[in-house]
Amino acid sequence: MRHRSVAELMTPTAVSVVPGTPFKEIARLLDEFDITAVCVVDEENRPLGVVSEADLVRPRAVGSGLHTAGALMSSPAVVARPEWSVVRAARVMDRSRVKRLPVVGDDGRLVGVLSRSDLIQLFLRRDRAIQEEIVEDVVTRTLGLSPSDLSVAVEDGRVTLSGTVRRPGLVPVLLRLCNSVDGVVGVVDRLSHGDDAAPAM
Repeated sequence: MRHRSVAELMTPTAVSVVPGTPFKEIARLLDEFDITAVCVVDEENRPLGVVSEADLVRPRAVGSGLHTAGALMSSPAVVARPEWSVVRAARVMDRSRVKRLPVVGDDGRLVGVLSRSDLIQLFLRRDRAIQEEIVEDVVTRTLGLSPSDLSVAVEDGRVTLSGTVRRPGLVPVLLRLCNSVDGVVGVVDRLSHGDDAAPAM
């Protein structure tokens, strides 16, 4: 079981500009590619910062054709790595209060961009794919439980677990692991424990 990586969700063709790119050219690129920000890179394609729509409409920028990407950008650039999990990337976005992350390789050069809209794709996973991951990776491989003892139903990303778990201590672990699967929006616990049916002494 693993979270998707940044490399799997990022857009590999990031639109970028150099520090000297003028205001109007940045605005044109945002409109042409239907994007909300561009990465500003140096001569070796290493991110220096980001210019967003918000940067263009700030009072110091409005109506001026003289401003350049270098003057308008938010810097330094907050970046991600292709091998990061999307959970790590989402936390960096939240902590840094940014909506997108330039993605850089080992050499620090730009290889793509990850946006919040890319992360939303996780929650558009097919229910069948979520169910298969839970049964195969969580139930069988990670916890060593028998799939025949459990029923895993998924509807619109909501997981319902029913059946018997013979070791009660595994229930909170199972619930936590199911909640961590990409695309899961909630888990309903209808599990019974192996000792629930044990005869009274």
